Amino acid sequence: MFSAPDDATAQRMRTARAFACTTLALTDLAEKPVWGYAGRTLSGAVATSAQGTGWLRVVAEHPDKAHGKLWDGPKTAQRLLPPEIPRPVLHYVHDWQAAGWAYRAELYQHMDATVISRSPVLARDPALPEAWWGKLRTALDSLAETPTERTAVREEYIRRAVPEYTGCDVGEIEWATAHGDFHWSNLGGPDLTVLDWEGWGRAPVAFDAAQLYLYSLHVPTTAARVRQALTHILDTPAARVAELTICAQVLQAADRTPFYKELAGPVEEYLHVKYGRTAPAPFRPRSDLMMRQIWR
Repeated sequence: MFSAPDDATAQRMRTARAFACTTLALTDLAEKPVWGYAGRTLSGAVATSAQGTGWLRVVAEHPDKAHGKLWDGPKTAQRLLPPEIPRPVLHYVHDWQAAGWAYRAELYQHMDATVISRSPVLARDPALPEAWWGKLRTALDSLAETPTERTAVREEYIRRAVPEYTGCDVGEIEWATAHGDFHWSNLGGPDLTVLDWEGWGRAPVAFDAAQLYLYSLHVPTTAARVRQALTHILDTPAARVAELTICAQVLQAADRTPFYKELAGPVEEYLHVKYGRTAPAPFRPRSDLMMRQIWR
C-alpha cells in the first residue's frame, strides 16, 4: 500500500476507476481506495449485481507496455494456479485506452481477510493463528511445483546484482515457481490470502520464503516463526541464492525506497552473520548470538 500520487495522476486514475464502474455496471463502495506504487493501480470495494460485493483493481500502463508478464500475470494465475493457493477469484477483465494510456479493470472476489501490513516490511508481530502458518507452507509448496514458462527473477540479474551488492558468489541456481513479491502487504489474515499475482514465475528455490523471512527482520519473533514454518525450504543449500538475491534487491533500492532503506541495516547484519560479509562503517552489527536466534 502506498501514498496517493501527484494530483494529475490521482485525478486520471480516479477518472479511470469511475469509467470502469460505469462500463461494468458497478457501484463504487470505496471511500478510501488503495493506491499502488506511483499511482499505477487504484483498488477498492464495489457492489455487483451478480457477485454482491467485489473488489475492483484498475491498472494503468503506457500502451507499448500493456502486455507481457506483469500485465497478464493475474489472468494467468487465475487460469493456471492450483486451488491450494488461497487467493481472490478473478471474475472479469476489461481493457480500454484513453488519452495516451492503456487501462485494465480487474474485478475480483471480495475477501474477508485483512491485509497484514500496510508496508511490505513488517513492523510488529501480527499474531497469526497456527492454521495460517500451516496454509502458508501448503501454499508455497504447491506453488513451487506449478509448471510455468513465466520468469519472476532473471538469472542475468541474479548473477550481476548478488556479487555487486552482497559480495557473495552465486554458484549453481535451482529453480522453482514463485509469487515473486511475497511480502506482508500482499498477504491477508487471519485466513491466509495471497494477493497481487502480477509477477509470478520462475525464481530461485525458496525465493518467496526468503523474502517473507528477510522482510520480518524488524520483528525477531515473527522472523523466527517464518523460519520455523518454512524450515524445510529455508534451511537447505538451495535457499542460499534466494536469500542473497533478496538481500541484493533491498540494498540496491535502499537509497530510493523508504521501506528498503529501513530494512537495509538488518539485511547488512544478516549478511555479516550468516555469509561473513564485512560490515561497512558506520554499521555496527548486533551480536552473532542475537542474529543467529533470528535466522535459525
